[in-house]
Amino acid sequence: MTDISGTCDARFDGLREALRRNLDTGEDLGASLAVTVDGSPVVDIWGGWSDTERTTPWQRDTITNVWSCSKTVTALAVLILIDRGRIDPYALVSKYWPEFAANGKDTVEVRHLLSHTSGVPGWQEPIAPHEIYDMTLACSRLAEQAPWWEPGTASGYQAINHGHLLGELVRRVDGRDLQQFVADEITGPLGADFRYGVDRADYGRVSNVVPPPPLPIDFASLDPDSILVKTFGNPPANATIAWTDEWRGAVIGAANGHSNARALARIQSVIACGGEVDGVRLLSPDTVELIFEKQSDGVDVVLGVPVRFGMGFGLPTPESVAFIPEGRICFWGGWGGSQIIIDTERRATIAYTMNRMGAGFLGSPRSAEYVAAAYAALD
Repeated sequence: MTDISGTCDARFDGLREALRRNLDTGEDLGASLAVTVDGSPVVDIWGGWSDTERTTPWQRDTITNVWSCSKTVTALAVLILIDRGRIDPYALVSKYWPEFAANGKDTVEVRHLLSHTSGVPGWQEPIAPHEIYDMTLACSRLAEQAPWWEPGTASGYQAINHGHLLGELVRRVDGRDLQQFVADEITGPLGADFRYGVDRADYGRVSNVVPPPPLPIDFASLDPDSILVKTFGNPPANATIAWTDEWRGAVIGAANGHSNARALARIQSVIACGGEVDGVRLLSPDTVELIFEKQSDGVDVVLGVPVRFGMGFGLPTPESVAFIPEGRICFWGGWGGSQIIIDTERRATIAYTMNRMGAGFLGSPRSAEYVAAAYAALD
């Protein structure tokens, strides 16, 4: 029977046992789970192995690539600037980034970037992995291209370029790049172990992701000009890229955050608690309300499933994310199953990070199981 380390309030025993069961069966290799209520941790547990050879246990300070859970921290950075009056969510992006108005993007508003409704979910021209690490180059290409549909009329998941779009907005308005802004304004004040990429000094505590099973999609048989192929195929999605020095040295605000469940839950407890936790206020209640202002509701033209987006986060969508209940909840997940859920009614956060990736983009059977167990205790 796998040992589970950390602390867990007795009412969450079912959550701890779910983690133990999945580690025992090998569904999970190594993972961490965290739950906060009123900003205080009630679950902070971890277990399993950091490596596929099962030689290094998952430790309290183990971190891994959390993929698109990174987007929730990037969105929080922009919301902070909105809260401070530095950015107007209803203003044109070109007010802050003039070059972005090119080729018919002069109607794109900041809220469209936050809600994946910009019409710019990827790069039009072929782009290599090393080119997406070059923020100046990658952002200039996004600024030059035309939208792929009328901005604001539908969502199309900004899978890899979400952090380029929002990160450039942060840089243009604040002067600091996304990494520095998040360190100064979010992770530093909150004492949260999150960063885009990872310092070489921390390589020893990084658990490499284990790639997921292949997607049930034959990309070669699809129209190369389809929005799905242009988004996920340029550059091609490959989880092993997270093992490379180049990826770890870059700032990919959409996808290369390195963290654990404790830190994700800590960061987003600010939203769960109305904008302030432990005396650190990042948002006003009015700015928190913007998150729940619905920007789109329908089949996402990239993901191909129904998604509701507010400003910066997904909102409960029973048709495609049935394990998240209805209510004043916002969330997002990372490729392979990592998850962060923010429940403002229960003033709670639920976070899960792991190294063995499952299939899917909006969650996995494991993340669904953990979320259900957490809610059973919360309710």
